Amino acid sequence: QVQLAESGGGLVQPGGSLRLTCAASGFSLGDYAIGWLRQAPGKEREGVSCVSGDDDSTRYADSVKARFTISRDNAKNTVYLQMNSLKPEDTATYYCARMMLTRCSGSYYSVHAYDTFGQGTQVTVSS
Repeated sequence: QVQLAESGGGLVQPGGSLRLTCAASGFSLGDYAIGWLRQAPGKEREGVSCVSGDDDSTRYADSVKARFTISRDNAKNTVYLQMNSLKPEDTATYYCARMMLTRCSGSYYSVHAYDTFGQGTQVTVSS
């Protein structure tokens, strides 16, 4: 059974850092690109980053570029999202998801590029 499970969310002050973890099971990470998406209250779910399965190429939304870093450990079947210099506008529920491709593409931004989502982890940035 294909499953994704996020962890690592929490409450952090502006300027702080968090590392989110996505544990995958039921498939091999190397065969799929994996994305991180977020959904703020009243807004649509949007992709913020993805990492390819075969060559570790990555993509980032402009809003998180230079602050967030996505990485993967295929041996542990785990994907990470390191978030630095967090801002209040980063507050959202964060989801990891499996893309229907091996390599990231421009479609990573859309929920329609994914076939499996985790349950999400809440990130709140507030003083």
